[in-house]
Amino acid sequence: MAHVTGLFWRALAAFLILPATIGLVIPWLLAPPGVPIHATGIFILIAGSLLLLSCVREFYVAGRGTLAPWAPPRQVVTSGPYRFSRNPMYIGVVLVLVGWAIAFQSATLGIYAACITIAFHLRVLTYEEPWLMRTHEREWLAYRARVPRWLGWRAMRRIKDSERTT
Repeated sequence: MAHVTGLFWRALAAFLILPATIGLVIPWLLAPPGVPIHATGIFILIAGSLLLLSCVREFYVAGRGTLAPWAPPRQVVTSGPYRFSRNPMYIGVVLVLVGWAIAFQSATLGIYAACITIAFHLRVLTYEEPWLMRTHEREWLAYRARVPRWLGWRAMRRIKDSERTT
């Protein structure tokens, strides 16, 4: 029980430190003051937040870990949004950032979102995927073969097809 409680607090701390800083604090500091907020951006921001929270939950429940590099999941997480994309957490954060940019009609926030997207992609290529290969080779190779790195339209189609045949 103490391990679960400790894991919960590490997961909460990781969430507050990492995506909350990138997706909330920095955009708030970059947002232009006194600009009316556009509702379309808020809807995108909410969708990204819900996706992000779903991913954090999967890391905690299915992976028995956190989104933080200092306490990663113990196994490759392939459930929930991870059935459709190998990196839905990053997609969620990018949706949040795009939501901010649209809500405030801010080119600065749009550039910030683009820079973060590039940084996420480079992190996946140079750190996360090689680490998964080293630590979970067999499981990682099978997962990588069936789920795309970013947008998973093919994976969603496969899941729908398999649901029809069962």
